[in-house]
Amino acid sequence: MTYDPRMAYDPERKLSDGDVAELKPEGWWGDGGKLFRVFPFENFAESVAFAVRVAQQAEERGHHPDIHIKYHSVKVNFFTYEAGGVTELDLAAARAVNGLLEP
Repeated sequence: MTYDPRMAYDPERKLSDGDVAELKPEGWWGDGGKLFRVFPFENFAESVAFAVRVAQQAEERGHHPDIHIKYHSVKVNFFTYEAGGVTELDLAAARAVNGLLEP
């Protein structure tokens, strides 16, 4: 979709903290201008496997998060550098990551 100022829609526009709080997908948090979620896993192998799936999806979408792997968890951070904060692109990507958990 192309930006139209009459519609006030621009997927790359930085959202306010209130917008992020209202629109964030289930399980996600907005803090410090970033959108993040910590995904728990039973072991390191499961954590790494999930991180790889997130990375593959990010490549397909062309929008890449910061991924932090720990032994029992993976933290995924979305932030649109060009906008200086969270945008609609980040929200859509976070929803897509949630979809990786569905069977």
